[in-house]
Amino acid sequence: MSQVAERYTAVAIALHWLIALAIILQLASGLWMVDALQEQATQMLAFQVYQWHKSLGLTVLILSLLRLFWRLTHPAPALPPDMTPFERFAAKVTHVAFYLLMIGLPLTGWVVVSASKLGLPTLYWGLFEWPHLPMFGMAAEAKAALEESVGQVHEFLAYSTIALLVLHVAAALKHHLVNHDDVLSRMLPFLRRS
Repeated sequence: MSQVAERYTAVAIALHWLIALAIILQLASGLWMVDALQEQATQMLAFQVYQWHKSLGLTVLILSLLRLFWRLTHPAPALPPDMTPFERFAAKVTHVAFYLLMIGLPLTGWVVVSASKLGLPTLYWGLFEWPHLPMFGMAAEAKAALEESVGQVHEFLAYSTIALLVLHVAAALKHHLVNHDDVLSRMLPFLRRS
C-alpha cells in the first residue's frame, strides 16, 4: 500500500500551475474572441487568437490527461484532520469537477471546430495541422446542429470553469488565512504556513 505524501510532487505542482495559467489565458482569450470576431476591425487578430486558443486548448487537454494519470499513480497529501465531512466532500467534488472541465472543455471545443462548416484547420502552435474529429459523413444540417449544441455546452463549461476557479481560489485562501493549515503551502512549497 502506498504512503500518503505530505506535499504534492514537483511534477504535480508544475502541471497544476501550467494548467492553471493555460486555463486563465483560455478563458480570457475566449471571452475576448466572442466580441472580436463580430467586429470588422479585429477579425484578423481574432483569427490569430482563435488559432492560439485552439492550440492552447489542446495543450490543456494533453496536460490534464497527464495530470490525471499522475494523480492516479501518486497519492495526494491527506486533507487536514480538522476538516468537516462536508468540507472533505466539497474538496473531492471540486477536484473531480475540475478534471471533468479540464478534459471536457477542450474536447467540446475540438468537436465544435471539427463540425464547423468553415472547415478551418487547427495549426497546433504553427507546427502541424491537428486533425479534426471524424464526422462520418454527417449531413451539413446535422453538423451545423452539432456545432450549435456542442458550442453551447462549451460556453456553459467555460462559465462553469470560471465559477469553480473562483471557488477554488477562495477555498485555498480560506485554508491559508483563516484555518492556518498547510493546504495552500503544499501546492506552493515556498509558502510557509500562516
